[in-house]
Amino acid sequence: MTDDIGARFRALHRPHDPFILANAWDRGSARMLEALGAEAIATSSAAHAFTLGRPDLGHVSRDEALAHAEDMVAAVNLPVSGDFENGYGASPETCAETVRLACEAGLAGISIEDMDLPEGVPYPRDLAIERIRAAAAAARALPRDFVLVGRADGVMHGKYDLDEALARMAGFEAAGADCLYVPVPGSLEAQARVCAATRLPVNVLVAGDFASVPQSTFAGMGAARLSLGSALARATHRVIADAGRAMFGDGDFTPLTRSIAGAEVDRMLSRD
Repeated sequence: MTDDIGARFRALHRPHDPFILANAWDRGSARMLEALGAEAIATSSAAHAFTLGRPDLGHVSRDEALAHAEDMVAAVNLPVSGDFENGYGASPETCAETVRLACEAGLAGISIEDMDLPEGVPYPRDLAIERIRAAAAAARALPRDFVLVGRADGVMHGKYDLDEALARMAGFEAAGADCLYVPVPGSLEAQARVCAATRLPVNVLVAGDFASVPQSTFAGMGAARLSLGSALARATHRVIADAGRAMFGDGDFTPLTRSIAGAEVDRMLSRD
């Protein structure tokens, strides 16, 4: 096994044989996912923001994201990828610096999206591509391998259509991205178009309606990795909300009877 964490991570990206990139939000969730069989861990900007009592999208600083990433890297013996929103700045130079800092934090790669945050407005296509070009150049200059993901998020936010996303993908590919990602493209047919549009590995977000789709379907369309985004954290939030409504609304504690045994969790958290 190579000691190059980026190379280990890159080797997992096999079109038509997607691995599950398990998004965690703290050391405990990361270790549980590792114990349950995860091959790689990712941060989640939304889930991390929740742990800080903040909403998603543009409300966590780069320094906070880097410190959180270092925590996750220290927690597991797996490659960890960073959900680094828009790279924490509009300029290509900022994106390049974010790549260098992410490598220093021990991350195996990061994703950079094309939205100006927290405003939620897409960067012009040319600027979005230049940002990825600068990030890719920085990644190639690192002392080890590093997987850079170019994200086209405008479809998910209703800011542009799939054709624009595909044009941005082509630009990201030409600019040197290692993996491409169009979150929530709208349908399985749209996701298949995304996968067919490139020879690069494609990340699929398994959330919302896609959570009812089996892994084999995504494999058939050519996906290389399946990330959870904030979906697993949101499932945890649902447990908190349902139990809280039952307790504080009806004095009903029965949702707590469905909890997992502490000893089982302790075994997952232990490295002994």
